[in-house]
Amino acid sequence: MKHQNKFYRFFAFLGVVLVASFWTSCKVEPIFDPNNPSVGGITQNASLGEIQNLVDGTEATMRTDIGFYYDGVSVIGREYYRFSTSDPRFTSDLLGKGNAVLDNNTFYTTNPFDARYRVVKNANILIEALTNTTAAMTEEQRKAGIAYAKTVKAHELLMVLNEQYENGVRIDVANPDNLGPFLSKDESLNAIQGLLDEANTDLKNNAASFPFNTTLYSNVASEFSKFNRALAARVAIYRKDWTLASTALTESFLNLTGDLSNGVYLLYSTAGGDLLNPLYFPQNSSGETRVAQPSFITDAETGDTRLNKTPKRIASETQDGLTSLYDFFVYKTNVASIPVIRNEELVLIYAEVSAQLGNTTNATTAINRVRSAASLGNYSGATDLNSLITEILKQRRYALYGEGHRWIDMRRYDRLNQLPIDRPGDDVWSKFPRPATEL
Repeated sequence: MKHQNKFYRFFAFLGVVLVASFWTSCKVEPIFDPNNPSVGGITQNASLGEIQNLVDGTEATMRTDIGFYYDGVSVIGREYYRFSTSDPRFTSDLLGKGNAVLDNNTFYTTNPFDARYRVVKNANILIEALTNTTAAMTEEQRKAGIAYAKTVKAHELLMVLNEQYENGVRIDVANPDNLGPFLSKDESLNAIQGLLDEANTDLKNNAASFPFNTTLYSNVASEFSKFNRALAARVAIYRKDWTLASTALTESFLNLTGDLSNGVYLLYSTAGGDLLNPLYFPQNSSGETRVAQPSFITDAETGDTRLNKTPKRIASETQDGLTSLYDFFVYKTNVASIPVIRNEELVLIYAEVSAQLGNTTNATTAINRVRSAASLGNYSGATDLNSLITEILKQRRYALYGEGHRWIDMRRYDRLNQLPIDRPGDDVWSKFPRPATEL
């Protein structure tokens, strides 16, 4: 089910103020306003309207500071440059220029970390509200709604872990006065996988609709399970659990012959109070802009139509010793949707899992599906595991360009040293530092 073009206006959750720096206090404070409900009132006996507001607020917050997340992983992953005349740290700290290192107390570290945990906190409030409410809903609807919240939590925790990597993340943050420990990277991945699996138990084979509306895939639990399993497949390949990944794919919305753009998206609009896509800059912008890392163009195969994501500029843009003649133009308008996960990624996960399990025929079939969509001929290279993975990583680079995968992909295959060095002495970081408020 494609929601890329579906318009939905997000409503802010007015009963709760999410603190600007979540981890500074790790608390959600009530607004003392008689016209708006308190946190305690909502968690003890929420109305259906209040539950809907919680869902809308949670999905709206999924977009908060998302631009900082993508700039961080994409610049370090050498997908594009983020040029900013007002902040040189995009081209110094993130690229390891000279003696520059990543700062544990600045926007590119703290903003994405805090924002994702705000969503987790909202999801925890939603779980508590659904658990305790006496509003009219069946038990199957209640279970499905809680499973929805757990699925969203898992996605947001994975985004934190993508940046923190070996630092690990806190999984248990339900009680702000008694936070759980930071788990190791592997423990964190296992816990996220477990959270998805736990949620899916109450989603699969559940014909009930959620007791609220969501913009994330479907309002029907059994259909939403396909989104959950898509995320589970992503987590499973990060864990190198190829068998689990294969099973999750069969239960997801994977469609080898279907629309590659089908999937789950974060939505934007020009409606009052809504947000615009933070990754959009008009072509040929100057000063504040994103431009393609030049090797994306020079490494491409002749005829690859995915180069339309990096149109040639009228004139090159230069900053801090870096130059590009090509714009980063994945998102064509300021209301373009940003994918959470889509079918093309699932096809490439299928190719990767097939290669890892020794099924080269299925692997090449999936590779060729993606190549054909880019107007390229069939893959003609070797079919040993290393060669197939190299090709799959290349297709992921071009198919999922600007969607936050390149750095993570190269890291999980120990290939960070293959990313281009932009200037002599630059570094390729393997993780962001743990925020200063957590030390």
